[in-house]
Parts: sequence; structure tokens; C-alpha cells
Amino acid sequence: MLIGGILATSDPAIIPGTLEISKMALLSRRPTRWHVVCNVFFTAFLFLHGPSLGAAETTLKMVAHADLKNIDPIWTTAYITRNHGYMIYDTLFALDENLEPTPQMVSDYSISSDGLTYVFTLRDGLYWHDGNPVTAQDCVASLRRWGARDGMGQKLMDMTASLEALNKETLILTLTEPYGLVLESLGKISSNVPFMMPEHIALTDPFKQIPETIGSGPFKFVKDEWIPGVKVVYVKNKNYMPRNEPPSYAAGGKVAKVDRVEWLYIPDASTAMNALIAGEIDLFEAPPIDLLPIMAATPSLTVQDLNPLGVQGWVRLNHLYPPFDNPDAREAMLWLVDQEHYLQAVIGNSEYYRTCPAFFGCGTPLESEVGAIPLMNQDIDKARALFESAGYDGSPVVLLQSTDIPILNGAALVTAQLLRKAGVQVELQAMDWSTLTSRRAVTDPPGQGGWNIFLTWWSSADVLNPITNIGVSGGCREKAWFGWPCDKEIERLRDQFARATDPDKQRKLAEQVQKRAYELVTYVNFGEFKTPVAYNTALKGLLVSPVYPFLWNVEKQ
Repeated sequence: MLIGGILATSDPAIIPGTLEISKMALLSRRPTRWHVVCNVFFTAFLFLHGPSLGAAETTLKMVAHADLKNIDPIWTTAYITRNHGYMIYDTLFALDENLEPTPQMVSDYSISSDGLTYVFTLRDGLYWHDGNPVTAQDCVASLRRWGARDGMGQKLMDMTASLEALNKETLILTLTEPYGLVLESLGKISSNVPFMMPEHIALTDPFKQIPETIGSGPFKFVKDEWIPGVKVVYVKNKNYMPRNEPPSYAAGGKVAKVDRVEWLYIPDASTAMNALIAGEIDLFEAPPIDLLPIMAATPSLTVQDLNPLGVQGWVRLNHLYPPFDNPDAREAMLWLVDQEHYLQAVIGNSEYYRTCPAFFGCGTPLESEVGAIPLMNQDIDKARALFESAGYDGSPVVLLQSTDIPILNGAALVTAQLLRKAGVQVELQAMDWSTLTSRRAVTDPPGQGGWNIFLTWWSSADVLNPITNIGVSGGCREKAWFGWPCDKEIERLRDQFARATDPDKQRKLAEQVQKRAYELVTYVNFGEFKTPVAYNTALKGLLVSPVYPFLWNVEKQ
């Protein structure tokens, strides 16, 4: 079968030692040139770049789901960069297992009786990795930068009259009117996470990447050992003072129990799996579903779904240029997509997926099927007619294909196949995921470096309501997520939801947002699925969370 655009087998040779694995892989698979390069390089990498630490120190090696190229978690929403952020940064509040925002860098806070003024006091013992103390002014600058890019942050800033530091330990947020999502915004668990940075870094233009990485979290980024396309290195922050509480999702005590963490980028899934089985790596973050039975049958390994909420797959359309600047062409995409077809192709095992038309997730308080008739009733002839009525002229539709993430690679291929059935010319442009996350920010026409479609997924924690789900934003080029839908009506409804406090009113407004999002086709939901991890049983303490893997609290026995 094809995994990430390269040949893989479901029965690789499992022999301890990477040199032997590489030899057997080369002899038994009639490998591509990429296989040869990948196996030989990985062998050399393990031997030449293994830990140089003393025997008393512990190193955790993880195969990450993507290559880390962009290190600014405010500039991009890419999960690999978000996960990098959680390693080195901290947050004022954090979401716990009850989905409640709880203090993290904050020691205590107060809310005025009129609901307009929030006073936050930082806890003692907070220091940046360069040794300087964390100040309220740092946090003010960080919140302002985050609020310029994140959808939930933008809504909070729209309601903000002032945000200032009273002194080094205290910051004050004053609202223009009562807003019930203040703490939920500050404790947002996933992209973009409101990570705190030193003021001189947080003053960077939010539409440009930060020049350096200085956090205050449980691990430090070792920039000198970062090799894009190979590995990322973190070391324990010995000066970090965790909260005296048990860990819970992103909240509680963040105790670093290993001395060093290495993220390895190994795009060949079978090579990564063999290294895990041989004990040369400790954790495989995103193994393909079809390889899970092999790992589950290996006594030394554990396969576990760490995300209790699952994820939602997206076909994201560019509203700026033809054909998807026309609503008929966008509606055509709804009639093209068959969720079961996508999920069978990219997941395969129904144990790990379900069809679901709800923009705000199935099994959630805001689950709804309003507006979903086109999505749940595939009609390729109708899609073809809609493309014709949109004036589609036969120009190639540029579809960005992430070849190193099997699920997204497969979803891109399915999308291309369906478009061709509807008479649309498709230009697949292959690249790794980290390159795609930079490319999708380009607003130039598709023929000049831009794009028409890309595939992605979001944790269900990111789509729970019309404010957290940036995909339904109609904020145009200034505020909408990549694809840039522009619609005053959906923004009016989202503003009403942000102000609503009654659950019944919130549900009604969420239905109206979903109805309008289906009319606008902000994105096409291709279903919900799970992405389990596989790890050596010597690892203990991995946390269950909609964001994973958190590597504090993890020890290697």
C-alpha cells in the first residue's frame, strides 16, 4: 500500500537493531530509492546522534507526526508547532479534564461585581529560560499578539477596553461589556494557544515569525541541536517550579521527569515502527491505522488513544480565487464529499472513525445536522452541474498534498479523484506538512504560488463552539483562517453567541451559525476519527488529553 506517498508493507521484518532492520527491509521489499535513503540515514542518525549524556540521565525519543520548521505557535496553527509551544512555554490558565479553565501561571484572580474588570496576579517563582523573571508586562504583550491572530483571542480583544500591567505581578483586563468566555479564552487548550513570551519577543509583528525562542515552561529548546528535517531537542528546565497539583489535561503540575527529549522526523512509517519495536525510540506519535495491529501484538508496546474527543477532518477551500470564490462551486464540494468513502480510504477500520455532519462535533452539547443535507447525500452529477453554473473554465485547481502524513495524503488523493469525476482539472502539488503550513498562508493566486484546496484536521477541542472553531469564521483576510471566508452575517451570529450566557440561546445561535456556514461552505467536514499513539511500555505517566502528547509527568523506567 501507499503510506505518505512511499511504498510500505504490513509485515516488515522485525529484528532488533536498526542495522538489521534496514538490511531486511532492503532485501525483502524491492524498496524505492527513498526507502534506501530513509533506512540508511536513520541508522547513521541513531549511531551518530544518540544521547551523549551520562548513564544517570534519561532521554525520551519520539517520532513526531511532522517536521518542525515553524517555531512560532502564534504565527501558525500547525499542531507540531503547538506541541513545541507546550514543551517550552506556559499559559496563564489551562484547561483541565472537566473542560474547566484553571489557573496555571496565575496564583489568584478576581472579577468585579459588574463583570467588566478582571485582575490577575502571577504566582511566585516564574522565570524565563534566560534567567529573567516573568512580569505582567510580558503577559500583556503576549496576550495582545495572540489576540491579533487567534479567532477566540480576536473576539476577546473586540470586547476589551484596556489591558495593562498594574505592577510586575499584576495585570488588569477591562471589558467594554460583560463577556462569559474570558477565562475559557485565556485557557484555550489548542491552536492558537495563548502562550506567554518575554515582552521583547511578544512585540514582534503577529504576522511575522518571532526571531528567537525563550519560554518559561518545563523544557528548554536546544536551538543549536535543532536540525529541520531530522530532529528537535529539548532539555529539562531545572529551574521550573510546577504547581503543587496533580496534572489534568493541560492544567496542574508540569513535572519534567526525563532529562532530555528528542523529536525525530522519520517519514517512512514502517521504519519508525521497526525502530519502536527494537527499542530504539520510545514513542510513535501518529502511526498509520493499518500498522496498529502489529504494534498492539508486540508485548513491549502499548497502543492507546490519548484523545477522548477525537478529531475532525477538513477540506479547506480558498474563497479568494476561482472557482471557489463562487458559492455554487463551494456547494459543489458538499455534494462531492462522501464521508464514509473518505474515512474508509484514510482510516479503514470503523473502530476508529464515524460519519458526522456537525460543525461543532458529534456527542457535544452543540451537535446539530442543520444544513447538512448536501454533505450527507453525495451526488456527483449535481456537483458537476454546480461547477458549470459557477462558470468553471477548466483551469487546474491547485490541491496541496501533504505526503508525509498518511491520513492527509490519502484524503488529498480522494479529493482529487472526486473532483476529476465532476469534470474538474486537478493539479496535485506534493510537499511535506511543514512546508504546506507555510504555503497555505500565501494569498497570491493559485497559478502564482497560491492554492485552491488543502486538507487538514482539527482536534474536537478546537471546534466545540462557534468561537473556538476558527473554521467557521467569516472574518475576511484580516481575521479569518487560511481560505479567508468573508461574511458579515456569520460574524454577527458569532458575536451574538460570544455574548450569550443562556445554554438554550447558545444552542439556537450555534444552529444558525452552522446553517450559515453550510450556505457559505467555510470548509467541508469529511468526518471524525481517532489517531492513537504507540509507545514502549517502559514509559509511564502519559496524559490523556485532546492535545497530546504532553511529555511532562512522563518517566522512562
